[in-house]
This record gives sequence, C-alpha cells and structure tokens, in this order.
Amino acid sequence: MTPFSVVPQFFLNGCVTSLTYALIALGFTLIYRTVRFFHLAHGAVYTVGAYVAYSVYTALQKGGSGEILVHLVVATLVGMGVAGTVGVGIDRLVYFPLRKNFASDLILLLASFGVFVFVQNLIQLIYGAQILTMKTWPVREGRRILGAVVTDVQLVIIVASLVLMLLLWFFVQKTKFGKAIRAVSDDPVVASIVGINPEKIIAIVFFIGSALAGLAGILVSLETNIEPAMGFGALFKGIIASIIGGIGSFPGAVLGGFLLGFAENFGIWKLPAGWKDTIAFVLLILFLLGKPEGILGTQVKTDED
Repeated sequence: MTPFSVVPQFFLNGCVTSLTYALIALGFTLIYRTVRFFHLAHGAVYTVGAYVAYSVYTALQKGGSGEILVHLVVATLVGMGVAGTVGVGIDRLVYFPLRKNFASDLILLLASFGVFVFVQNLIQLIYGAQILTMKTWPVREGRRILGAVVTDVQLVIIVASLVLMLLLWFFVQKTKFGKAIRAVSDDPVVASIVGINPEKIIAIVFFIGSALAGLAGILVSLETNIEPAMGFGALFKGIIASIIGGIGSFPGAVLGGFLLGFAENFGIWKLPAGWKDTIAFVLLILFLLGKPEGILGTQVKTDED
C-alpha cells in the first residue's frame, strides 16, 4: 500500500471525528454564547445521552423483533430528550439560583465542574465502572467510496450530524426563537425590555445544547465503548474546537471541530494513536499564542489599542 493510498481513509475518518467534535462544540458554544461562562457539566450531559440511549436500545432489542435502525432511532431520540432535560435541570437547580445572587463567572465555573463530577459519579453508581458496548449491525465489510471504506455506523454518524447541524442553523437564523436567542445573547436586559423572557430562552438553549451533546455521545458510542469517564475527553475536545474556531461563533465551532478532527487523524498517520490528545492541546496552544480570538472570533480591544 503506497503512502497516498491511505489518504482517502484518513480523510473519511477525519470527517467522522470532526462531525462529532463539531456537535459537541456547537452545543457548548450555544450555551456559552447565551450565559457567558464555561458550562463544564456539558461533558456529563454528553455521557448521560450515551448511557440512556444504550439502556433504551438494549431494552428494545431484548423486547422482541424489530429493525435495528428503528430501535436505534428511538433510543437516540429518547437519549437526546433526557440529555436535554438534564441540561435544563442543571441550569434551573444550580445556575439559576447563582445567577439570581449575581454569582461571578468563577463561581459558576466551579459549580459546573462540581455538577460534572457529581453526574459522572452518579452514572458510575448506577451502571458500574465496566465498559459497555452498543451492539448494532453485524461486523461486515464496509462500502468503498472514493478509495475509502465506510461502515454503516459511520454513514449514520455522518448523516445524523449533518442533518442536526442544518436544523440548528435554520432554528437559530430563521425562526422567531432563534432571533430571541440572539437578542438574549447580545443583551439580556434590552431583550427583557422588548418583551423577551431571558430565563425562558436560556432554558430552551440549555435543552438544545444539551440534546446536541447527548447526540454526540450516542454517535460516538456506536463506534467506541461507553464508560462513565467518557465525557471528560469529549468536553475538552469541544472546548478546544470552540476556542480555535472562535468562542461564541457557530460557524467557528464547526470549523474548529473539523480542523481539530483532521489534525488528529492525519497526525496519527505518522505518530502513535496515543498522541491524539497531545496534538489537540498543541493546536490549542498554537492558537492561544498566535490567534487567541480563534479563526472566526472577534479580537477584543483594550484601552491601549
């Protein structure tokens, strides 16, 4: 096999990884842009989505006959719904009281980290620390497309990710709720003056952003294993993608996810697979040093400028 013959496969793998990173980054960016602090519990919600989908899918498979794809769609919808509900619950029970008391961003950040640890340990208490696998289609040779081999699971990941990204873009850019979200993001006080309820919008944002995180967790669990600590790595990949793309920018989140995904997958062409995280953090450091506002971010001007 010549060196260039593997390029299509690395490109395909990069697309699959990039789409999942982009989903995590989009949900994280949507929430960050609205409440303006790092919602670290986003990683725990990602894990919740995967575990709930696993439980529903396993129950449906044991319950009788039916198409795998139908069971998978039902499990995915339930997982996304529960993940979204958990996200709203975190905001209402933890962040909302802190916002009412005008807590600083540091307090909110610490609270979000505490929620992350609590949810992760709760999942481990319920399911145990063992690694779980969502068994879908039988293992068989994938389809060859432009020199790359793509599996049924990868096709599901690609199609589901692209559809959800398009729906999110349409929702934020073209609907009344989307305009309200942008208004609250820009200035919640002015938004409330014109009749928009900021807390209602924040709740909707947490549901959508958390549902996206849950979907990302479900899609990743189709290709890899499920474990209680899986949200930690995913969270930081989402944060890195958001930062290098431009924190607060939706197109930047997608672009950052693709840049990170391709950098990791092509990086391990010559490096061991264990270097993936190192590649991600090196990329982050390079952007923080050379372009801290990210690719599509806006540079913050200081008084000295």
